Amino acid sequence: MDVIVSKAKLRPILLAVMAVIVAAGVAVEVLKPIYELKTRSGVVPLLSLSYEQNLPSFYSAALLLGCSLLLALVAQGARNNRERFVPYWWILSAGFLYIAIDEVLSFHEELSKLMALGGVLHFSWVIPAAVLVLVLGAAYIPFLRGLPRPIRIRFLLAGAIYVGGAVGMELPLGYWTVHHGTDNLGYGLIDAGEEALEMLGLNLFLFALLDHLAQKGWAVRFTSGKAPEPPSAP
Repeated sequence: MDVIVSKAKLRPILLAVMAVIVAAGVAVEVLKPIYELKTRSGVVPLLSLSYEQNLPSFYSAALLLGCSLLLALVAQGARNNRERFVPYWWILSAGFLYIAIDEVLSFHEELSKLMALGGVLHFSWVIPAAVLVLVLGAAYIPFLRGLPRPIRIRFLLAGAIYVGGAVGMELPLGYWTVHHGTDNLGYGLIDAGEEALEMLGLNLFLFALLDHLAQKGWAVRFTSGKAPEPPSAP
């Protein structure tokens, strides 16, 4: 049995889901002060992009997990074909798996408690995150050069959008938090922009991985597990 995923159908579905989730998250932030919506129960904690362990965070975690699985498939295909950079693919797969778990459990926020900084560095976890991105970026230069140019450009674009949201947008969000707090529309909109960029970057990366797998001719096949019957005697 072959499991076939239509990219032509998958892309609009994932992007439509992302658009609905972001629109709903912005809507509850706008309507929260108008209708005095509850912040501890109801639609706000369920849909707000500023909350954890809710619909938007689970959607992002699912995208991260999907990217991790696709990276593992690419790594296995590269290994079977004895291609270069197999460890690089596995490291990326493991990294995305960790970020998927962190998206739900928010380990990274604990780092901010270790360094009491203010202003744009209020969320101080961005400092080790930025260092890690720079180190990995330098280490992955040979890997990126080894990719086909169209895929390399798409990987870099998706990565720039994701990191720009996940790390870059934490700077204005931190500044706003220090000066205006978190329980206001401005905070909600900045956070919504951050999460939207992360989701967009993940979608673009996932689509690029699907195309890379297709170009390589690698597919996932599920079998019944039964051994093939021997040919009958003439």
